[in-house]
Amino acid sequence: MESLSTICTGVAAALLLAACSAGGASSGPVTSTRSASSSTVADFIPHGRSSPRASYVTIVIMENRDYASIIGSSQAPYINNTLVPISALMTNSHAIGHPSEPNYLALFSGSTQGVSDDSCPHTFSAANLGSELIAAKLTFAGYSESMPSNGFTGCTSPNGLYARKHNPWVNFSNVPAKSNLVYKKFPVKKMPTVSIVVPNLCDDMHDCSTQAGDTWLSQHLPAIIKWDTAHNGLLILTWDEASPDNGGNPIATLLTGPMITAGQYSQNITHYDVLRTIEDIYGLTCTANACSAGDLTGMWN
Repeated sequence: MESLSTICTGVAAALLLAACSAGGASSGPVTSTRSASSSTVADFIPHGRSSPRASYVTIVIMENRDYASIIGSSQAPYINNTLVPISALMTNSHAIGHPSEPNYLALFSGSTQGVSDDSCPHTFSAANLGSELIAAKLTFAGYSESMPSNGFTGCTSPNGLYARKHNPWVNFSNVPAKSNLVYKKFPVKKMPTVSIVVPNLCDDMHDCSTQAGDTWLSQHLPAIIKWDTAHNGLLILTWDEASPDNGGNPIATLLTGPMITAGQYSQNITHYDVLRTIEDIYGLTCTANACSAGDLTGMWN
């Protein structure tokens, strides 16, 4: 891949000075690895204060709520009173489609993999966030609350609280069974480079109320945020989809961590942009539709 300095030499002097100065000021893990054939000068110029970076990323995925039913809602006091003030709130964030499963696949692999329902089981071999992290000698683990056991491949749990449709990594043959874990609490003894946490069907707001999900978050996120503060970790809280009758599919997405400047950000994003941002944090090869997406920008300090 071409370096920033190589790309800068082919542009006008003013752009050279701005781009190269900004690149030299950034710190942390390597950011973008777009292939030279699909890159432009703008791809390599940091937006906002700096480029996306974090030592660890934890993604928590909730269920089936419009942006407006979360942000400003009296049923979500923890999210609104505690989390929003310390987070980058993406006010123009959208899911990919309906129902749940295609969105989980999109966020994990940059593609819905041709799935348009909540069917189970599936087996794919396409590149994905987990396989790319592992190939880069980094670590990935997905954690599902109420899954019967580590490595479980069934479609549902006997108690009905776990559903494989919300667990995208188990569908990919290039993600080992040891990355498919039961969620109990965080942080764990050895945190993966990237973790995805999926609460059970009550705690994620799918079968239970907004308030129930907010309470779960209030019980689990503080420990993650405290750990992130000490270890340069990034927490991403998002939802899989909005109400099916809301054509824009608007969802809440929040980023919290010591590298984040809190505030509201109106960049139009989807699950593909979130995935692309994580890929660029660790210098991973982009996957499928994430290759044409962009990084979340403006909030990196």
